[in-house]
This record gives sequence, C-alpha cells and structure tokens, in this order.
Amino acid sequence: MKDMHVSDSVAYVGVDDTTLDLFESQYKIPYGVSYNSYIIFDEKIAVMDTVDPRGTDEWLANVRAVLNGRRPDYLVVQHLEPDHAGSIRRFVEEYPEVTLVGNQKTFPMIEQFFEIKLVSVPTGASDSSAAASGTPPEADIQSVKTLTVAEGGTLSLGSHTLQFFMAPFVHWPEVMVTYEQTEKLLFSADGFGTFGALSSDIDWITEARRYYINIVGKYGPQVQTLLKKASGLSIAAILPLHGPVLKENLSYYIDKYLTWSSYTPEEEGIVIAYASLHGNTAKAVRRFEDMLRQKGVENIAVFDLNRDDMSVAIEYAYRYDRLVLASVTYDASLFPAMEDFLYHLKIKNFQNRKVGYIQNGSWAPASAKLMKAHIAGMKNMTEVEPVVTIRSALSAESLAQLEALADALV
Repeated sequence: MKDMHVSDSVAYVGVDDTTLDLFESQYKIPYGVSYNSYIIFDEKIAVMDTVDPRGTDEWLANVRAVLNGRRPDYLVVQHLEPDHAGSIRRFVEEYPEVTLVGNQKTFPMIEQFFEIKLVSVPTGASDSSAAASGTPPEADIQSVKTLTVAEGGTLSLGSHTLQFFMAPFVHWPEVMVTYEQTEKLLFSADGFGTFGALSSDIDWITEARRYYINIVGKYGPQVQTLLKKASGLSIAAILPLHGPVLKENLSYYIDKYLTWSSYTPEEEGIVIAYASLHGNTAKAVRRFEDMLRQKGVENIAVFDLNRDDMSVAIEYAYRYDRLVLASVTYDASLFPAMEDFLYHLKIKNFQNRKVGYIQNGSWAPASAKLMKAHIAGMKNMTEVEPVVTIRSALSAESLAQLEALADALV
C-alpha cells in the first residue's frame, strides 16, 4: 500500500477494493479502487466519511483498531454517494452516540438511503460544545444526532478546527469539503481522486485524468468555483476519497484540475475515434494515422469504439486538442458505438476542440451529417474541412481527401 500516513493526529482507515469490475457499473477499473476514510484525534474525535458497503467489515475493523477503545464524537459526511456513505448505518449501529456532521442537503439524502431517524442538535455551525450537550440517544439508530454546518462554518475538536466549504455538483448537490486549519489539511471529497487501489502501481496522472473526466467532467464551472475557494487556503496536504494522499508539489495537481475544469486541451495531439463494420473504415483510419505521423504529428491516439474502453477514449478526447470522428453509416444512422461515444462527450460538456470527419457508406453515406449534428450542440467546436467520404473502401479519390484532411489538421 502507498504511504497513507498523514500525521500523528490523523490516521487513514480506508480500504482497497480489488475485485470490483466496473466503477459506477460502467467504468472498467483493472487496478481496483480505494475507498478512503480518515480519523482526526483530539479532545473530540472526528471520523471523515465511511466506505462502500463492499468494504464495511474491513473498514470497521480498521476504525476499531485505530480508536483502540475510544469512541468517536463526530462522523463528517462530505458526500452521500454510496461508495463513501454506504457504511453510515453500520457505523451508527456501533457508535449510536456519534453526531453526524453535514449540510442542509446532506440529511434528507441520508434518510432516503437509510432507515434512520435524525435529530438535530440545538447549535449553530460554529458552536462545537452544543453537540456534546445534547442528551445522548438510546443505543439504537432511531435518534441519531446531527449537526448542520454552513459555508465557512467551523467545528472545534480541541487544537484542531474543521472549516467547511460547500462544493455542490462536484459531483452531487450535497458535496462539501473540509479544511483542517491547524495542520492545513484539505479533505477534498471526490476532488483529486483517482481510480486504482492503493495496493496497485498506477500512474497518478493517467488514472486521475480518467477519473476526473468521466466522473466529474461535466461540472467544470462548479470545480472552478471550488478551486477559487481553495486558492485562499494554505494547504499542506490533500486527502481525497479515492487514491493517494497528496503531500508534495500540490501546484501540479491543482494546475491539472484548473486545466481539466476549464475544458482546455492539456496538450497538442489528435484522437481518432472510429466505428467500423466490416473493417474498411478501420483500414482508412490506419492509413490516415500513417499520413499524420509522416507529417510530424507525434501524439496520436486511435480508438476502436466497438472494442476499446470508452472511458479511455473520452479521457484522450479531453487530453488532446484535435478530434477526428470516423464512422460507417448504419441503418441510415450512426453505428451504435459512435452514437454512444458522442453521447458521452456531450454529457461530459466536451468543448473547445477542432474536429474532422470521415464517413463511409456503400450507397447513402450520411454519418458525417449525423456526427456534425452532435458536435453542433457542443461549445466552441471548430470543424476542419474537407469531410472525407469513403464509398465502401478506399479509392484514389478518398485517399486524396484523407491527405487534404491531414494537411488541414496539421
């Protein structure tokens, strides 16, 4: 496992999941994923988030071992998605005296997920003493105490003070992040998270980019708002809910988020995404790739949309500044894999790119028109001419069109 030691006062108690095949039932995770949770020790003890139900037993064992007989005072719920909040019920069954800390959007969602009766403690967001002054509930989960915090509100644990910042739609409406003022720790919820278990050997940038684009990518403006809030904080470490704790060169990670959330291409390069039926469109794409390389283009990523991982294709489309779409016409429409790819780009708010088209059709090629219709709904997209039309297989005419498109892109 990567070194997840935070400090003498902050312990990591999360778990790895190396057997889940699809994250959110759609994204392949060959290296697994981590569900992160932390405990802050002071006069009061705060547990930061829970884990997916798949890891509840292991997580609770970690919590018991680290607490070593002590009882937690607070469970801070930053995000209600089940991979982070899925163990709340089990936690309050074991620690019924705990106070759940969340914002005004948190608790209605908790009641939607769990059969738990919540009781608000009579306190303001910055008054930590009132939470302890409430009458402890009976040892069941029918009267769990809650403490509602607001933007900028604080909660003192003793020498540590938690400050809360709302992060709606990064990437659910109830999300908040927590800044610990003494040690300058930013508990960033899903922000700065990655695919990949902590026990795996992954490249942070690759899995973080794929995670961000596919999970959070739609919500760039909201991420920008959160980054502006974070810019006013002195941050020594970032503690996400997936992936490693980030302690060094934080400007690198923040700069990546600034780029991704502004929909700015990360680097120069060309993605060629194709949907081929009998292989002729695929052959044309390979010839086109050779043309581009001969013209000096180094960064080229080619994706067979029928077979390659869709999330990786989406990641590279965001990474590079140019995109070429190549599709056969199928039932007077787009081949399903291309339709799916364009749908994913649209819902992830894809924009600010140059795009070229290659269409193939034996008697009525129409895929370019249909692909253009999708692109027309995206912001600041520059279409590159000519549109290449292949009739069944490459010909001298369509080869000349490919060469012209390659020149236009280069």
